[in-house]
Amino acid sequence: MSRSYEISILEALLDKYERSKSFTGDNKVQRRILLKVTALFPDYADHANYDVFRQVNEAVDFLVCKGWVAAKRSRANLYGTLYLNVAVLAEVYAYCQRTPKRDIHSMLVQLLEKYQDRNEVLHEYCREQRERIRSNKPVQFFNQDLVEFEKILIAADEVMKVEQETFVRDFSVRLFNDSKAFEKISGKVINLLYEYGDFPEKDQILGNLNLVKNPAYVNFKGAGKITIKGQTIDLAALSHDIAVSSAMLPDIERVQISGNRVLSIENLTSFHTFNEQGVFVLYLGGYHNAIRRQFLKKIREQNPAVEYFHFGDIDAGGFYILKHLRERTGIHIQPYKMDVETLKQYQAYTKKLTANDRSRLMKLLESEFSEVGEVGEVGGIGEVIRYMLENDCKLEQEAVGVR
Repeated sequence: MSRSYEISILEALLDKYERSKSFTGDNKVQRRILLKVTALFPDYADHANYDVFRQVNEAVDFLVCKGWVAAKRSRANLYGTLYLNVAVLAEVYAYCQRTPKRDIHSMLVQLLEKYQDRNEVLHEYCREQRERIRSNKPVQFFNQDLVEFEKILIAADEVMKVEQETFVRDFSVRLFNDSKAFEKISGKVINLLYEYGDFPEKDQILGNLNLVKNPAYVNFKGAGKITIKGQTIDLAALSHDIAVSSAMLPDIERVQISGNRVLSIENLTSFHTFNEQGVFVLYLGGYHNAIRRQFLKKIREQNPAVEYFHFGDIDAGGFYILKHLRERTGIHIQPYKMDVETLKQYQAYTKKLTANDRSRLMKLLESEFSEVGEVGEVGGIGEVIRYMLENDCKLEQEAVGVR
């Protein structure tokens, strides 16, 4: 049993060493790495726990004999403070079967250098992690498993290359020859992409990058006709919407808008509630990926005189989605009921901003949304964002009454 105490003592001392300025070389005065025995084993000095006292003493005796630890017993035969002998670290690491932190750092740097130029997100992530290593800080999304860590980097590289809507399990098989391997690391991959990339909502990142768990659909209704392989459907003649598999979107040959506006809606409930006449309405399935953006661009090419709007939550996510739609489609899509008046009208249903909300809204103010003149000519998106920050409010679109 004493070996387990020996390992516990050495591991605790190594942990302190690897967190110390002695490890980084930043200490001006050489300080010894020490550990109070009772801090690690609170029952050690309790006379009622003789077995603990005996086994700890045997362990310390062994470590002192090996020259790995320095310590002295009191008259009561108790050890007080243990000191790590940093001159024999290689022996200590070997006895614990523990990889030295410097070696781990070296392997991490090699992996970061290998993947840092694969895409913009990885470039930013790898750059910051190398800085963290230099400062002896933990590497984000690394859990002492180098094999898993490289899988995360591989996935963060490959997911940015997916051009066609792909099932998550097929993506996993292609990368790792295992249909469930990606699922095990997907949370870390998503967090990495969200923190170091530019995505509207964390829970929509994979869909935005064309990775889906199940077939996705785009819903349409309102003032327009769609032609699929020679078959034309008049949506205005239908009492409800229709849904088309995203895989079928490229088969839509023509979209003829009979009204004067195209409106994309973020929330499915709001999509079903909306019934304004003269508007072609589509629900993008919660996110807009390459296929859906190409479809929007096709509508714009075939209907250049029509105005384009987006109706989403009045929060950071809603405006980020609008921003992405504009950037990725090249269409000047205007916000619909995402203004100060709507916030005031539905004030009773607003929620308070989180710290993350405030951070994201402040970043939006650094974009084109800082300017006025977006929502009509009175005020603008920048004005809406400032109002939200000043009044500590946001609003989900389900609370907004639609005609």
